[in-house]
Amino acid sequence: MRGKIIKGIAGFYYVRCGEGVYECKARGVFRRDGKKPLVGDDVELNALEGEEQKGSIVEILPRSSELIRPAVANVDQALVIFSIVKPQPNFNLLDRFLIMMRQQNIPCVVCFNKKDLDEAGKAAAYEDMYRRAGCGTLSVSAESGYRLEELKDLLRGKTTTVAGPSGVGKSSLINRLQEGVVMETGGISRKIERGRHTTRHSELIEVERNTYILDTPGFSSLGLFGLEKEELAGFYQEFSEFEEYCRFGGCSHIGEPACGVRDGVEAGRINRERYENYCLLYRELKERRKY
Repeated sequence: MRGKIIKGIAGFYYVRCGEGVYECKARGVFRRDGKKPLVGDDVELNALEGEEQKGSIVEILPRSSELIRPAVANVDQALVIFSIVKPQPNFNLLDRFLIMMRQQNIPCVVCFNKKDLDEAGKAAAYEDMYRRAGCGTLSVSAESGYRLEELKDLLRGKTTTVAGPSGVGKSSLINRLQEGVVMETGGISRKIERGRHTTRHSELIEVERNTYILDTPGFSSLGLFGLEKEELAGFYQEFSEFEEYCRFGGCSHIGEPACGVRDGVEAGRINRERYENYCLLYRELKERRKY
């Protein structure tokens, strides 16, 4: 039989075949070959005789894509969810996630949730900030349903990995996008305005035919792996049109004189917060010890 892995927990893989889900173990040959089934994999399996809805994965079919962080396969895009308020968005963390996805050639859509609480009208500025960065952007409300149909249109016909820090309403939003599986949601700690983690494993959910969302555990920090400081500016798309005005080739855009990027920041054409995040990440990469 052929199916798709929708969840993996403690060495067991849950494979959807038609309308049913089989609990499977993977053949030992995969371990010997250094291969591991991933959520999102299309696989061949054999049903176990005398065991209801249980099977063995015998082949992993070719992957169209493979993410390292999170470890999932056959993903078309990433939907990264932050809240507009409660908690306030951590743009440094958001930038780190976008860099991580771009390192793996996965397009990103940035979704700002809790529009119903946006009394200060911050959503438009946030959307503009990341639209200039080359991302699709959308502000929604899981509570009121605001613009959820537009979000469904962005997801339709694709497999989308959904990620974000805890407390931003990620699970609530996913519950509004699909029927059947209702995910546990967690409240916000009033003391620290951070949510309790409610997703403990990656799980593929069928929203509608040929449309899947892959919920992944919430993140609170992300390291920059396999990236040199000289490469960082290439992940800030809005810098590119200003770099030709830098006096020096290979300008870091930090302390050199006559820097086109810094001029763009002063002129308001590059978002200052994005630039300041770039400086923080550049220094982190510069100071990172190499072993």
